Amino acid sequence: MGSLVIAGAGYGGVMAGLQFEKALRPFVIVNKHSYHQFITWLHEAAGGRHRVEDYKVELSEVFRQRDSSVAKDTIVSIDRASRKLIGKKTEYPYDYAIIALGSAPEFFGIPGLVDYSMQLRSLETARQIRTHIEQQFAAYREDRDPRRLRVVVGGAGLTGIEFVGELADWLPELCNKFGIPNHSFGIQNVEAAPVILPALSTNLQNKARDILEGKGVRIRTNTKIIKVMQDTVYLESDEIIEARTIVWTGGVRANPLLKEAGFTCDGRGRAQVNEYLQSIDDEHVFVIGDCSSFLSTGRPLPPTAQLASQMGETVAANILAHMNQGVMTPFEPKILGTLASLGRDVGVGLVGNLQTSGVPASIAKELTKVKYLWQLGGLRMISRNRKSIVRGSNSREKELASDD
Repeated sequence: MGSLVIAGAGYGGVMAGLQFEKALRPFVIVNKHSYHQFITWLHEAAGGRHRVEDYKVELSEVFRQRDSSVAKDTIVSIDRASRKLIGKKTEYPYDYAIIALGSAPEFFGIPGLVDYSMQLRSLETARQIRTHIEQQFAAYREDRDPRRLRVVVGGAGLTGIEFVGELADWLPELCNKFGIPNHSFGIQNVEAAPVILPALSTNLQNKARDILEGKGVRIRTNTKIIKVMQDTVYLESDEIIEARTIVWTGGVRANPLLKEAGFTCDGRGRAQVNEYLQSIDDEHVFVIGDCSSFLSTGRPLPPTAQLASQMGETVAANILAHMNQGVMTPFEPKILGTLASLGRDVGVGLVGNLQTSGVPASIAKELTKVKYLWQLGGLRMISRNRKSIVRGSNSREKELASDD
């Protein structure tokens, strides 16, 4: 019946694999790690809420069908002529391929940004950021260098805003741990655009800003970073910010392998697809998630986990239909809402068309975790995570990074 290969075990790739399992259709999923990362919750891991290890699940726990396999490998090229995905370890011939390789950071040509900033993109980088920040606070006791207690986060989309919200809750705990006066640390969020959280309404943007500023975060919109050097951020206004921790969350582009393989791509490197999420260049290749340029109301869809998951379900059904000469179904994106946590106990966002903020928004955010875990593995997966990343009402994780 033909071989199926999924490149990438992010939200879209995993959902596609689960649909194939339900259809009892064997497949191979190729991923850099043996686990699936909860990418949209990494701000919690980097910001000290729970153990870093809690933000993943082994793919062997997700996929239970014996005829399918997980290949721990990194795809380095796509050979369309031979219908092979080329990995560092081996090659993966396919009759149908799903490209779900995620994104790469977009640095917008800002000098020094790639060399002197950290990016929150994976469990590995979350651990690096978390460890780095705690080390800076520990070292402050010895040299009293105020730069060690300053954090600059570039970008005010979901990742940047949620991360500074976590920091605002965590850094006071670090101050207490290391005997540092609570008022000593500083958190700045720097954004070139005039607003934060552009996916939300002006009302919710303002509420988010008020909440974060109430926690001591300095939000700086209409502020361009023009250069970054070691421990130094240069702004267009000629101001210089000195900080030992610089984290960039300001944008993404598609995995460069698509363009290298000759797919027709948009300006962000995303492969153009038709209404069925098929590459416009190859009917045997389907592209989803951050790699896919799917036009909705004339514009590409934003790179979100909920849309990637929906794409994964759709392409699995369409591939099975295509294999059996059946009728494929056009992808119909459903944006069910957007929620931003602003620390451990408050948030803002939309649930459907309903605006919510404060504690109710935080609870709604937690419920999205439960929903996703249910999709991954029902009660089995929820039970596995109930004492780690899924909190109880008003509970708070007290462990710091020292146990990582």
